[in-house]
Amino acid sequence: MERPSRSATLELYKAAMLLSGVGDALGYRNQLWEYNESGPAIHQELQELGGLKNIKAELPDWPVSDDTVLHLATAEGLATGKTGEELMHEVAARYVEAMKDMEGRKPGPSSILGVSQLKPGEVGGYRVAYNPDGTGCGAAMRSMCIGLRYPKPDQLLSLVAVAVETGRMTHPHPTGFLGAVASALFTSYAIQRRPITTWGLGLINEACPIAKNFVEGRGYAVEETERDWGYFCDKWQWYLDLRGLAHGVGPAIWPASYGPAERDEAYKSFSLSGWAGRSGHDAPMIALDALLGAGSDWEELMSRAAFHGVREKTNQKYTLDRITS
Repeated sequence: MERPSRSATLELYKAAMLLSGVGDALGYRNQLWEYNESGPAIHQELQELGGLKNIKAELPDWPVSDDTVLHLATAEGLATGKTGEELMHEVAARYVEAMKDMEGRKPGPSSILGVSQLKPGEVGGYRVAYNPDGTGCGAAMRSMCIGLRYPKPDQLLSLVAVAVETGRMTHPHPTGFLGAVASALFTSYAIQRRPITTWGLGLINEACPIAKNFVEGRGYAVEETERDWGYFCDKWQWYLDLRGLAHGVGPAIWPASYGPAERDEAYKSFSLSGWAGRSGHDAPMIALDALLGAGSDWEELMSRAAFHGVREKTNQKYTLDRITS
């Protein structure tokens, strides 16, 4: 395969950013589908709308969620060209500003709490206190652009460092910020044209050890992070075993039937507490599962990745009052 030209690469980057927002808006459906418990019900409503090809994802009916607002904040910070701590303060400042654009959206409790603690411009102001509940998917959702910024194999250290530090601005638990590493890493693998069947193994064997060494080297919340480290990698190993990808070679193993109802049950089994896609480990896991099954079929990808149910929504009981009290 020929290397894409510079202009083609720019077009692909534009498409990636645009389609990430489109997918978010479609799956969110102005809050109507984000918390819908039934994938089959979502698919039924989708057909009543005329199917995916009949939807124009535009305002006022199809706004982007908090995830895209914060993803754009990450991208804008990276686009300044800053590096190191200067970049961290820049991103932190943009998260603080982006959190002002949440009317009608539903940022998660860890994102709200984390951003409320950021003090960009002050020494160490891009770091927040360790949060044992910071396992959510928010960091993963806003980190695709990090893979666009650091797409090459020899940029892996930078990719991991930026994903970890920006991720734990709101999700300092490893299950949360390693989701940012996974999202960024898989994006870089896509740019490298690396076979999708190898992505999960690369996450476990390549990126996660680098992330652990990075956390130890920075000396911040090391004991707590090491204590809580195991779940993310263990669950990803479980998933690779489930799909027959433990050695990085395919094809993936699928159930005999894997429609919307079956996927709801499968995604629930991926999850930390029964809420499919809610956590840092299983949000990118569902995305990878969808890519493995859909290939280049956009409609099938959306069917698998966006139009699924969530279960046992216990964490919706969190409110702004609770996390700021």
